[in-house]
Amino acid sequence: MEALRATYGSDSESDDESSPPRSSGYADSRQISNPKGSEGLPPPPPLDLLQPPNFLDVSSTTKGSRIRSFPHVEGNYALHVYVPVSIPSTTRKQLAYFVKIIESHVPGLYAADVDYALSELCKDDQKLEQILLGREFHISLGRTVPIQVHQIDSIVAMLRENFKSQRRYWIEFNKWEVFVNDDRTRTFLSLEVLRGGLPEITKQIHIIDDIYRLHGLPEFYKNPRPHISLVWALGDISNRLKQAVEEFDRSRGNSNSLQKDIFMCKFTGIECRIGKKTYNI
Repeated sequence: MEALRATYGSDSESDDESSPPRSSGYADSRQISNPKGSEGLPPPPPLDLLQPPNFLDVSSTTKGSRIRSFPHVEGNYALHVYVPVSIPSTTRKQLAYFVKIIESHVPGLYAADVDYALSELCKDDQKLEQILLGREFHISLGRTVPIQVHQIDSIVAMLRENFKSQRRYWIEFNKWEVFVNDDRTRTFLSLEVLRGGLPEITKQIHIIDDIYRLHGLPEFYKNPRPHISLVWALGDISNRLKQAVEEFDRSRGNSNSLQKDIFMCKFTGIECRIGKKTYNI
């Protein structure tokens, strides 16, 4: 399969950039000693009592390393505009089953964004569903690019002006697809939008292209393919991932068995992340 470009394939969305300048308070972190000492005090409670009931310990889970597509420059901030997406809980078991089958055929996969090794998450269904599928995903509406600090206010103001009247619509994720980022350092297993929501998302991308152009930023891909990415791997392994998806379909005896309205969600708004700060548009 010909390698496809991922619409947010760069690693620039990582949290290495500082937050945009803003006022901040200062907390006194000094510890106050107990002049009477600790004698007579009850022992601290067990750690498991301090953890919430659904606490998942992932401290020992392997994480993948990523390569930045552009170097960090002092005074620059990574810009990412996207539609937030949540996978319905009723769909997660089906998706988790599919991902476990893919992982058994293609080693070296990681959960997108959180970067935990899929091989370890697959050992615990609760971890797999909660960590891989229970988080927020993003449909990118523009390239992730570095901007300068003086551009922040203008970009945010233009986004809010252009999207102040947003209508709700349904987004349908219909197909498993494989994408490769521009520099072919990472491959993604994604869910693509082919029907419901596609016209609306495409229009939003064109509006953001205009805003990018006015700020001297590169526009989005010529033929955008809106999607969310669930899994990634180092390098270009698109052929192996595509083959694993096709083999799964054949084993089910039904072509495209998981590629018809895999799940739906409602559009709730647009978000813009600049450095570590997120703006609601």
